[in-house]
Amino acid sequence: MTREISIGGIKIGGNRPLVLIAGPCVIESEEATLRHAERLLTICNGLSLPLIFKASYDKANRTSIGAFRGPGLREGLRILAKVKQSLGLPVLSDIHSIEQVAPAAEVLDVLQIPAFLCRQTDLLIAAARSGRVINVKKGQFLAPWDMKNVAGKLAASGNEDIILTERGVSFGYNNLVVDMRSFPVMRSSGYPVVFDATHSVQLPGGQGESSGGQREFVEYLSRAAVATGIDGIFMEVHEDPDKALCDGPNSIPLSELPLLLKKLRAIDAVVKQAGQ
Repeated sequence: MTREISIGGIKIGGNRPLVLIAGPCVIESEEATLRHAERLLTICNGLSLPLIFKASYDKANRTSIGAFRGPGLREGLRILAKVKQSLGLPVLSDIHSIEQVAPAAEVLDVLQIPAFLCRQTDLLIAAARSGRVINVKKGQFLAPWDMKNVAGKLAASGNEDIILTERGVSFGYNNLVVDMRSFPVMRSSGYPVVFDATHSVQLPGGQGESSGGQREFVEYLSRAAVATGIDGIFMEVHEDPDKALCDGPNSIPLSELPLLLKKLRAIDAVVKQAGQ
């Protein structure tokens, strides 16, 4: 059983029910962000599913230099603070440098370490010392057992409020695969484990100057991952994925989300009850 962590009024880990981390890939505008957060909250309230809202203020690792990155740190944090204050939702976003840690920690409930930065020791130490919950995406280049060393850096810095997120591993060119064995391996660290269902079907750089994706496989991978007993599911969602400014090909349409979450909640309940 994994460590139980409190995020706002939400508890993740232990034998707690599944938690959803969801939102659009990037902050497109204040209006759009609040609209997505409100719709997600309505969906999750109807399913009694805990929600942490996610949106990036800066996508610093886009394929092309001309790709939309978001509003930036200051404006993005202002918008996320408004989501938090107006809807009462915990909020999560990526940090990319030590300089971003302090201002981000003033707003965010969870600081997320992007996959490509998961071994950056100084960034991990700075994030840990912020006192916020830290969610680390497993690098596409790491084996699942390597994440114990990543968690160890955070814990040694005085913070054990750690979440580890699987997002697939590189498999040939422009492709990722998910090894279901990674979930019990990472959970053996004692920390809550989340499955990033939408980034795991991404095709990095697959469209030449942007990443592609295969959102039709999100449900199948999600169902399998939840059946392993994970603590949370991470999904990028959008009201119109084909018009999203980032990661549209692997984002889930909001209209399809309620049915998928209902299935995942049912699987989670069976698995968690059997483990009691």
